[in-house]
Amino acid sequence: MTVTIRDAHPEDEARWRELWADYLAFYEVTVDADISDLTWRRVFDPASAISMRVAEVDGRVMGFALYLTHEGTWIRNRDCYLEDLFVDPEARGKGVGRALIDDLVALGKAEGWSRLYWHTSEENKTARALYDSYVESDGHIRYRITL
Repeated sequence: MTVTIRDAHPEDEARWRELWADYLAFYEVTVDADISDLTWRRVFDPASAISMRVAEVDGRVMGFALYLTHEGTWIRNRDCYLEDLFVDPEARGKGVGRALIDDLVALGKAEGWSRLYWHTSEENKTARALYDSYVESDGHIRYRITL
């Protein structure tokens, strides 16, 4: 099995929407259709900070990573926030998630980012096993106020 990581292309939209729906179902959240539409458009908008890499296995998109870079107050260079990472259940445990993260690490080194960071649910044991192989949790707890 060969995993190829690349930038998302406009022709990936239908497959991304399938994976996106599965991702939202996994986290038991609902996002309005217009938000999903906006997310897709932002990926291709040069004025947006949001980018997407996709993982292809044998020519089929089997995973994605949505990320954005931003300035920070404790760093000189940009931070990269990996906001969404999802792998089709058929491809899990086959290195697709690791390939997506490795790709962002390599991209970050090439682009001079200071850090790559993300968060996940405490109950997401499968993903946490992968994430823990990169770095231990830094012990920070996330707080979120919806406005």
